[in-house]
Amino acid sequence: MIRLQSVSVTYPTTARPVEVLRDLSLDLHDGRFTVVIGESGCGKTTLLNLIAGFLKPTSGSASIDNRPIAGPGAERGVVFQSDTLLPWQTVQENVAFGLRLAGQSPQQRQARAREYLALTGLQDYADAAIWELSGGMRQRVSLARALAVDPRFLLLDEPLGALDALTREQMQEHLLQVWKASGKGIFMITHSVEEALFLATDLVLLRARPGRVGSVRSLEFGARFVAGESARSIKSDPEFVGLREEILNQLLHPQADVVVEGALS
Repeated sequence: MIRLQSVSVTYPTTARPVEVLRDLSLDLHDGRFTVVIGESGCGKTTLLNLIAGFLKPTSGSASIDNRPIAGPGAERGVVFQSDTLLPWQTVQENVAFGLRLAGQSPQQRQARAREYLALTGLQDYADAAIWELSGGMRQRVSLARALAVDPRFLLLDEPLGALDALTREQMQEHLLQVWKASGKGIFMITHSVEEALFLATDLVLLRARPGRVGSVRSLEFGARFVAGESARSIKSDPEFVGLREEILNQLLHPQADVVVEGALS
């Protein structure tokens, strides 16, 4: 698993140092869907950058299977809010890009790319140009590209934030289907409370300035969806609605005290 222990991050600035994260501890387990939510400026993206290895903590430690995270690694795939696809390549070529860098043969790359295009529902678009795709389809290509190199964990940096409301809901359902089919551990940050509740097996609420864990909740809404219940039924469930309002209230009216309601260890 990925473990953060008493992590703090301070950014030096010309005026004064800015403490973004303080004494934050969190465990991310294989096969779990961890979603982090919090107000703007609470350090969500900094937290993802630590896990990805793009950033080192000022103090504390970040590790995977008790090995320090020293930088980016093949066991962690990252999908950003903007799709970062290569417009001069086809859909299949984009998915196979990381495999080409890894030295796989053209036959291996083609077979693996088609496997993950099928997993993300894009098998009929293998030869399409990137500019021919909708925003949601482009994000599915990004997801397929990250999955193709077979990471243990997928790190998603607000991947649905730029999509329209209907496409976003469709992508939420697709993410859960991919999570179920792939068995990967997923770490995602979002600003949407409803999205976080629907997707997460482990929901982490960050408090701001500096960022620290306010609560961790274990949820079953996403598991209910992949088991066959409809998204509409889940999102209209009184338990879902009540929890959404409770968390919105916590975000709008943050309390001074930090309460941890669960644990990921």
